[in-house]
Amino acid sequence: MKRVIAAILTVCIASLALGGCAGATTEKTTPAATQSKAEAVSKAGNKKLTVGFAQIGQESGWRDAETASIQFYAGQHVDTIDFKFADAQQKQENQIKAIKSFIEMGVDVIGLAPVVETGWDAVFTEAKDAGIPIVLVDRKAKVSDDLYSTFIGSDFITEGQNAADELAKLLNNKGNVVELEGTVGASAANDRKKGFDDQLAAKYPDMKVIASQTGDFTRAKGKEVMESFLKTYGNKINAVYAHNDDMMLGAIEAMKEAGMKPGKDIKTVSCDGVKGIFQAMVDGEANVTVECNPLLGPQFFETCQKLKAGESVEKWIKSQESVFRADTAAKDLPTRVY
Repeated sequence: MKRVIAAILTVCIASLALGGCAGATTEKTTPAATQSKAEAVSKAGNKKLTVGFAQIGQESGWRDAETASIQFYAGQHVDTIDFKFADAQQKQENQIKAIKSFIEMGVDVIGLAPVVETGWDAVFTEAKDAGIPIVLVDRKAKVSDDLYSTFIGSDFITEGQNAADELAKLLNNKGNVVELEGTVGASAANDRKKGFDDQLAAKYPDMKVIASQTGDFTRAKGKEVMESFLKTYGNKINAVYAHNDDMMLGAIEAMKEAGMKPGKDIKTVSCDGVKGIFQAMVDGEANVTVECNPLLGPQFFETCQKLKAGESVEKWIKSQESVFRADTAAKDLPTRVY
């Protein structure tokens, strides 16, 4: 974890150094109006941006990297940012409590990575009534558009589609797949499953998902579920699709303990792009990872500052991501920061 955070800090420092400012606008004003505006700007500039962020927990290396990115950015801007952080330990009720607490504090913006998609209407309405905008980070919530300001993150359906295409290449468009799903009700799990399953149905009729079960986005649960799949289906399994790399790393352990060669006997495709899966690809034990970028700290706080200033933001601010394969893993591994 220390190496993960250190690497992220290096990237964040580079991001800050490269950051730019928006261009200024001009308008005709009287001297009195100019003085009034200057005083207002001065007062606004003296007030810190106060942000409350309710994180899901620590279910994976990817999640730790996102937390580190956000906390590092806030730590580098303590003169302008007052940051409140809550770890929900994978429980929605803890996130709801945190949001209510942020509302009571009167923060300027609330950030949230929702542990599940549903069940947010009431607390989001409380935030709206209090005049506090909500920024969804890396996971979506099923609420009306007027209850949140923007979503910063990936297109999970596209990630699922890309995973299906990659697995089809590995299997020559034919084979049996087992699927390790993320946390039940989480938008990342729902959409990665939908994108993958729909792509198979549309393009690869000879590829079948013979079993699908949640691994809760954790390595330990991924291993446990894969052990069950191997006992039930054995050599019938041609490939594994995991909604995140941590579950796949657990599945790889299960395959090795069962005397199989992951990446060869059973092909693998997973999502996130954590350093561990790149090492597994270098070792010949994994095949493909579909990247999901967790380094959202700069984007998150820049968006919060715009909302505090009353500026408009896009409803979906997408991350830039790629697909990485085993044949380039040795070259890519040194560049990975989480």
